[in-house]
Amino acid sequence: MAKGAGKARKKLPKELAVVYADNCTGCEACVEVCPVDCIYKVPGESLTTLQTFVDIDLERCIGCELCERWCPWDAIEMIPSTRIAEAVAVKGGPEEYVAEHGERLVAAAKALQDLAAEQAAATPAKK
Repeated sequence: MAKGAGKARKKLPKELAVVYADNCTGCEACVEVCPVDCIYKVPGESLTTLQTFVDIDLERCIGCELCERWCPWDAIEMIPSTRIAEAVAVKGGPEEYVAEHGERLVAAAKALQDLAAEQAAATPAKK
């Protein structure tokens, strides 16, 4: 089990990182700079046509923006936490990967988006 797995997040960052898989080359520049190890390489073993790419464990992402800044391919974008499910739903990738993992990834993003919306509603607006 991953470090911190199973713990509910108490507070989300304003933005989370999303990798647009069709732009990612798998160079791993983002993996090297991520301070919380939330970026992982997608293995191509069961997907023989897969060009390697990375994905992000949104439940661990702290919104630091380092991955976005270091990506030489502009494959990573910081998305407001309140809109993260929409971005995950359209991030692309090989058909086999999307078919196998898409529903789970979107469901996880939707749960985080709902939490972000709850937190936004509970936070008084600053003047």
